[in-house]
Amino acid sequence: MQVFSVEGMSCGHCVRAITQAVQAKDPAASVRVDLATKEVGVESALTADQVIAAISEEGYEIKVA
Repeated sequence: MQVFSVEGMSCGHCVRAITQAVQAKDPAASVRVDLATKEVGVESALTADQVIAAISEEGYEIKVA
């Protein structure tokens, strides 16, 4: 599982937006969002750069944790 630090997440909408952004690129991806720690875990065939690009497109500041 790849883990990313994502700033700006605060609610269920953020969870849905991030999950949908990743799954739009890889429908089989598993996405785990932890609002308390501001971390997103992704199990996917996507590279870290592809995950970062997908989540960045939604307006979030993201980096590898």
